[in-house]
Amino acid sequence: QVQVVESGGGLVQPGGSLRLSCVASPSTITILNMAWYRQAPGKQRELVAHLSASGRRSYSDSVKGRFAISRGDAKNTVFLQMNSLQYEDTAVYYCNIQVDHGVDYFDYWGQGTAVTVSS
Repeated sequence: QVQVVESGGGLVQPGGSLRLSCVASPSTITILNMAWYRQAPGKQRELVAHLSASGRRSYSDSVKGRFAISRGDAKNTVFLQMNSLQYEDTAVYYCNIQVDHGVDYFDYWGQGTAVTVSS
């Protein structure tokens, strides 16, 4: 059973930084695409950053230039470095992992980690 666990959320002041981490297990799975989504109160879940299997990165316009997605040396980990945080970044952040099971691909989600930007 694939499990995805996020960590690193918390309370931060505007202009501050946070680094979110996501670990997928077991480590033997074949991970293709990795992504971070977020869902603010009363809003739909939205894609924030995407990292393809080939290493291509893409970002939503709202975070471009401030957030950076990266894959860890342990290939089952992904990070989201968030800088210059704004009130509008307050949301629950979810890690999404696409796993290759050989005959099909499946997406897995973590339980989310809350980020609150407040003074």
